[in-house]
Amino acid sequence: MNPTLQRWGMGEVALGFLLAQALAVLGSALVFSAAGWTTSSQVPMWATAVLQVPLWGGYLGAVYLAGRKGGGVIADFGLSARAVDVPVGLVVGVAVQLVVVPLLYLPILRLTGTDSSDLSAPARALADKATGPVGWLLLVVVVVVGAPVVEELFFRGLFLRSLQKCGLPDWAAIVICAAVFAAVHFQLLQFVGLFTIGLVLSAMAVRTGRLGLSIFTHMGFNATSVALLYLSA
Repeated sequence: MNPTLQRWGMGEVALGFLLAQALAVLGSALVFSAAGWTTSSQVPMWATAVLQVPLWGGYLGAVYLAGRKGGGVIADFGLSARAVDVPVGLVVGVAVQLVVVPLLYLPILRLTGTDSSDLSAPARALADKATGPVGWLLLVVVVVVGAPVVEELFFRGLFLRSLQKCGLPDWAAIVICAAVFAAVHFQLLQFVGLFTIGLVLSAMAVRTGRLGLSIFTHMGFNATSVALLYLSA
């Protein structure tokens, strides 16, 4: 189907953002109220995993609705992979996490008077909830498997392609997609790292025309973070 004839676009993107945040807030309010929790530190790993469902539901709901207006999720948003995407994606993801991001943060940490412990604090807070093998398994399912698939479908699938449909040049669509991806994580110090991996993932999606490479790169990036947290636990 000709992309210009597809009836999805920034409207579905906006819906996805709003729906995801609204469902996440509502889900958190209901779970916190039922369990009697008052702070996020009280939330166990199993509940953290459950609370991802409303957020992901908003994103995936928008992708599904958009796909219904066009040629389907697979055709319209490039949900396909090749065998080469697995090794290449994982290696690139690990390299960005272990080499590129640390090099970028060397001057940033000095200028802000922070250190690597401040940078890893959000991830550490999540990992601290993973007590025992089951907790770590849930962390892997959420961070290494679930998040990359959902976020790539929404950001590099629906959002990035909607930006291109608006007539933006590829480079502008890549930069905007990466910036928004980093911003919606609501972690100021981590913005540069998230923006960097966002650039890599967006460029991959544009270059290959499919999401397989970006999904496995995202998985490699997140898996490296989880592995480092596990080794330092």
